[in-house]
Amino acid sequence: MDNNLHDYRKSYEKSSLDRGNLNQNPLQQFRSWFNDVEKSGGSDETNAMTVSTIGADDFPKSRIVLLKYYDENGFVFYTNYESEKGKALIDNPKTCLSFFWPNMERQVIIKGLAEKLPDIVSDNYFASRPKGSQLGALVSNQSEIIENREVLENELKSLEDKYQNKEVPRPKSWGGFLVRPQSMEFWQGRPNRLHDRFRFTLIDDLDWKIERLAP
Repeated sequence: MDNNLHDYRKSYEKSSLDRGNLNQNPLQQFRSWFNDVEKSGGSDETNAMTVSTIGADDFPKSRIVLLKYYDENGFVFYTNYESEKGKALIDNPKTCLSFFWPNMERQVIIKGLAEKLPDIVSDNYFASRPKGSQLGALVSNQSEIIENREVLENELKSLEDKYQNKEVPRPKSWGGFLVRPQSMEFWQGRPNRLHDRFRFTLIDDLDWKIERLAP
């Protein structure tokens, strides 16, 4: 079997990024790029992002989750607090979020600190979810070893019967994290691998230092 990928090459030529078209607020720059990707229709899930953590075994681990909200405070996603990801963030809140939008030849890389959202915020979001998703959160002890899929399906059927005419309560082990950014990097693909990269580093609660990085 030939595993040589040397010929997997692409020339990035769709756009450029410089100080003249860079917003001085990284959250606003993120909003602009996010909207560009949505309008282009080139991504099935514009809000899909990679979340990287350091686990109890001291290894980094990355996985794809869905961004559910963002504002000037940071980026919000939801998970099981007892999952491998949840435990890692509670033990070590330093995390990295990354977005890759290949149709626009862009990446955003965010380093930040994660904190649990207030219960009322998680309650309100949970109540807005489809009932099937609510029941799925009750069924799954995320990251735990299970014998087979039938265990999940049988538990789901039992809960569907139990909550057929009832509201589904949010599990206390399930809720949101807010990631407050400490640095944000914007990467725009360019020809000849001379990509445009700008890094915003938080100086205080309001000010960001902006630096261009070599590709």
